[in-house]
Amino acid sequence: MSNFAVTSSPHLRAKATTQRIMMEVCLALAPAGIAGIVIYGFNAALLIAICVATCVLSEFLWQKLTKQQVTIADWSAVVTGLLLAYNLPSSAPWWIAVVGSVIAIILVKQMFGGIGSNFMNPALTARAILFLSWGEIMASYPKSILPDAVTGATPLGALKNVLDGKAEMAGLKFDLMDLLLGNHGGVLGETCAIAIILGGVYLLIRGIADWRIPVSFMATVFVCFLFKGGAEMALYQLLSGGLLLGAFFMATDYATSPITGKGRVIFGIGCGFFLFLIRVFTKSAEGCSFAILFMNVLTPMIDRFTMPRPFGEVKKHG
Repeated sequence: MSNFAVTSSPHLRAKATTQRIMMEVCLALAPAGIAGIVIYGFNAALLIAICVATCVLSEFLWQKLTKQQVTIADWSAVVTGLLLAYNLPSSAPWWIAVVGSVIAIILVKQMFGGIGSNFMNPALTARAILFLSWGEIMASYPKSILPDAVTGATPLGALKNVLDGKAEMAGLKFDLMDLLLGNHGGVLGETCAIAIILGGVYLLIRGIADWRIPVSFMATVFVCFLFKGGAEMALYQLLSGGLLLGAFFMATDYATSPITGKGRVIFGIGCGFFLFLIRVFTKSAEGCSFAILFMNVLTPMIDRFTMPRPFGEVKKHG
């Protein structure tokens, strides 16, 4: 009996199922990538290609060197590459994409056992390491190449000045339409809110992502900023930075989020609350990556306390 491991559901491990899910995630991410290329130009396309190619190659080489089964056909490395690229400014040098991809695949994913075994989101962890190591490069957000591009600070930077009492909402140089269309500075895959929302809704309709995490995540952020700065501030915060991309595509990662419905709601609320704290009470105007990573670490504890007890279980006494 020692050969049997008793674990909670789900138990499905079919390779075809994993491949289908990852391919659908790639399809859902396509609008944001296309928008990023239109908004920021050729270098955005180059960074996406480098991240995807390096992630796939890193996984292939690592599995060959360690004599493991090669699993690049499941498309999970492609998803990681896309998500990492979307978290880079379009002005980032090519080597940043390479370093980040190697960190995501080898250090975060493969060294912990491969797909499903990592306890933190690979793309977000790589992005956080890059930000802490090369902050100036990662925080350099170029303007859009569109002819009517909004100049000045990024939306989150401008909103941070409002929260700190250094500016007024009426003085912002962008509006909700700029946020929806991505007509402002930022990382290449996070600026066009409409593109991200389209992809996110597709994931929810197809049942690839559970609505509980993104809805509870975004609702928490909206409510917190509603009390802090009013409805306009709450809506602007919802559409700015990495919140939408993080809520739909990274907080919902199967391996690093809870498996119970109640746990997923708690997870989403936690992500939203920590994002609010970071954006308001620290010097950082963003914080989505760190909020999700912090909740990734808490996922095992959330699962432990929200797992339903088997019917008929008898509590053991010491």
